[in-house]
Amino acid sequence: MNYILFDGAVRNALLPFTYTKPVADIRIGILTIREKWEKYLSLTTTTITEEYLEEKYPMVEMAENIMINASFCPTRKLVEKVKELSENEAIFKGDNVIAFFSKDTQEEIDFNEYKHIEFDDELIQVKNTWDIFSLNAKAIQQDFDLLTKDRKSQPIPEGVQCINKENIFIEEGASLTFATLNASSGPIYIGKDTEIMEGCVVRGPLAMCEHSVLKLGTKIYGATTLGPYCKVGGEVNNSVLMGYSNKGHDGFLGNSVLGEWCNLGADTNNSNLKNNYAEVRLWDYESKRFAKTGLQFCGLMMGDHSKCGINTMFNTGTVVGVSANIFGSGFPRNFVPSFSWGGASGFSEYKLNKVFEVAEVVMQRRNMVFDAQEQRILEHVFEESKSFRNY
Repeated sequence: MNYILFDGAVRNALLPFTYTKPVADIRIGILTIREKWEKYLSLTTTTITEEYLEEKYPMVEMAENIMINASFCPTRKLVEKVKELSENEAIFKGDNVIAFFSKDTQEEIDFNEYKHIEFDDELIQVKNTWDIFSLNAKAIQQDFDLLTKDRKSQPIPEGVQCINKENIFIEEGASLTFATLNASSGPIYIGKDTEIMEGCVVRGPLAMCEHSVLKLGTKIYGATTLGPYCKVGGEVNNSVLMGYSNKGHDGFLGNSVLGEWCNLGADTNNSNLKNNYAEVRLWDYESKRFAKTGLQFCGLMMGDHSKCGINTMFNTGTVVGVSANIFGSGFPRNFVPSFSWGGASGFSEYKLNKVFEVAEVVMQRRNMVFDAQEQRILEHVFEESKSFRNY
């Protein structure tokens, strides 16, 4: 059977992260949503996404296909139901379709003609940007159970202090030195070739993906994910770094999500709680205004390739788009459009040729190539986001 992950209606609610990737490639827990499905299915998936992303994330359609709503994270029971789908059958959770059977000859899908199968069990669904951090503890636990089932952890090195050792899993090649790991409030997953330097204090849940690093004396307060090749220092609480992003120095990051290829300068801090304890509002790309989140704690949402200079201060509920460069004293505005250059004193448009120069150098440091395909994606996002750059 052929399995295809589709973006669905939540794509715009997950901007700026879905400017540069399909919903399926958002990381929550240890794995991306795509990696979760492929691990359960033991098969490769393809994608239905925006036209400008199709070159990098193509769709392969066969005579018979199972279409899966990428905003839903799989469970073992859900995957069993998905595998059992046959012609004119669809799995729903309330009004939301989770998966359905389709043929390549079907031009349109009319769910009124389908048999509806209701799935009642609790599921993680990523419907908003803040779901990525607020549901991260549950997602880490699910992925931890999936990845460590019937496997044995590498031994915990001498000199590392631990609480609840059975809830800690260390992959091959990981390096830990004189750290404190407390897994009593959630699992700690230490991925392949990661490093935890001396003096780090960790309270789970924590997910460290391959080649990620906790620098000297880092403090982690749980429900935090470091994607591949991320470097983190300072104080971090309930945050997700999707991959290849750095917060390498002191400063606080809380209830936040960073995309890929981001960098926070030394002593960058974000607020995650308003002074009056009021509900946090976040920029909504669809309504083009700030919208309620229902959250009291909410920090920084930063899209791919964005950076900030030393001593940057982000206010509660700040949204930064793709390829923004923020610097200077004072609080920048709560919504920084993609391809913006500046800070509290004002912004100008970040020129594409300069964006490409930086992206090429940054990716080269991780032995990756900023090629014409990546360039075309950023060119499209530049045009799509132009209306927001009305400084």
